[in-house]
Amino acid sequence: MTDCIFCKIRDGEIPAEIIYRDEHCLAFKDIHPAAPVHVVIIPSKHVATLNDIGPAQGDAIAHLLQAVGKVATQLGVAETGYRIVVNCNKDGGQEVFHLHFHLLGGRGMGWPPG
Repeated sequence: MTDCIFCKIRDGEIPAEIIYRDEHCLAFKDIHPAAPVHVVIIPSKHVATLNDIGPAQGDAIAHLLQAVGKVATQLGVAETGYRIVVNCNKDGGQEVFHLHFHLLGGRGMGWPPG
């Protein structure tokens, strides 16, 4: 995708504060944080929404979830707790159509979330 902001961040065309990167994913600080720790974690390969995950992406998604744990540990919220949010499509609150996980932590989280 040539117009995807997250692909442009991945490719270094748009600056971001990178927290973690490997061959399968990228994690960077959210520019509008909703918690003291707010990181966006994306797969390197463009997948538009959660609905677009198929068997071919299974290993990549498993790797993405493992990266969540690594980032949470790196940022010091793994032990105290954190929340992962995945918005899917417009009514689910998705604004950027590149699959991404929000890792939120550094404070207590209430329920229901919204």
